[in-house]
Amino acid sequence: MSQQHLVGPQGSITQLVKNEVFPSLILWGPPGVGKTTLAHIIATDTDRNFYTLSAISSGVKDVREIIERAKKNDGLFSKKRNPILFIDEIHRFSKSQQDSLLAAVEKGWVTLIGATTENPSFEINSALLSRCQVYTLKQFDQDDLKDLLHRAMEADEILKNKKIIIKEYEALIRFSGGDARKLLNNFELVVNSFGPNQPIEITNITVAEKINQQSTRYDKGGEQHYDIISAFIKSIRGSDPNAAVYWLARMIDGGEDVKFIARRLLILASEDIGLANPTALVMANNTFQAVNTVGMPESRIILSQCVIYLATSEKSNSAYMAINRALAEVKNSQNLNVPLSLRNAPTKLMKDNGYGSKYKYAHDYPGHFVPHEFMPDSLSNTHFFEPADNKREKILRQKLKTQWTKYKY
Repeated sequence: MSQQHLVGPQGSITQLVKNEVFPSLILWGPPGVGKTTLAHIIATDTDRNFYTLSAISSGVKDVREIIERAKKNDGLFSKKRNPILFIDEIHRFSKSQQDSLLAAVEKGWVTLIGATTENPSFEINSALLSRCQVYTLKQFDQDDLKDLLHRAMEADEILKNKKIIIKEYEALIRFSGGDARKLLNNFELVVNSFGPNQPIEITNITVAEKINQQSTRYDKGGEQHYDIISAFIKSIRGSDPNAAVYWLARMIDGGEDVKFIARRLLILASEDIGLANPTALVMANNTFQAVNTVGMPESRIILSQCVIYLATSEKSNSAYMAINRALAEVKNSQNLNVPLSLRNAPTKLMKDNGYGSKYKYAHDYPGHFVPHEFMPDSLSNTHFFEPADNKREKILRQKLKTQWTKYKY
């Protein structure tokens, strides 16, 4: 089995349980490799009370309530028997939520076991991380998953009484993506699709047909992740707040990282709204900072506010198109010389060679503007910025047309 390095005869966690010295832990690994199951086994084998929270739906108040309960039970346990607090998806806790655990872990009121699919070095506060041991769980291989199926058929009373023949495993394993929980759910779905007296023969074709019919679950690591974020971005770009909030809800319900969503809103605020409403970028940046501080479940409200604001804003991609055109020109024309008038002239020799000559200092002229050629010679009269057709950029267009008569805005 893939977790022998932890739970085998000489495994790290096996030795901790055996020696009855158990520190707080962070269990890091992909979905469905047994992090939650392992936490339950540890609690059972060490004879401790077991409290559990999900970082997706819990906040600081929930953490404090459990810590207070643990403190009240403190006299019932020796130090090594303090209760276990298991927090699933602990990386979704904000900094303040993670900080609320520090005293309880430091003083031994609880033994923390956190489960995460993200790298703890980046997602867990250094103060909390320094108080915990990190153990990495490996992805299950094909033999592990096959063995899991056979053990499920032997242990489950309902499955045991059915005549199940697994002729092919490939589709079951492929659809699971290495996730044992998903494998068992898919297996149960396929088995239950057969009639009560119908012989159950599981083939790759059977599995593909049954799972494709039923699979509507958001998979943040699979194809739906990309399809839904695409629908989300396009709904905001298309100024449909209702569709945008719907796709946001799909991602939140599916357990998508709120910081990933907020990062995409930051990009969209500049790419699709840009100069039509520069405040959109400020709103998106504040949203990113807020969800990083607050965490779930409250971040859903902040994201919803930002999504509706962006969806109902005027749209412009002029800044996005301008940098794309400029980059294309740079690749095409390579390293063109900077005009002499724009060059810095820190030495007399440079000044004598014309560096900085004929430069017009804009602040010396009315309106702080004077026409001057700032482009390389071969790109004279080239413009990359094309103002879009919105109220703000129409004003910009007129200003540029007035100042830069050489441009045909």
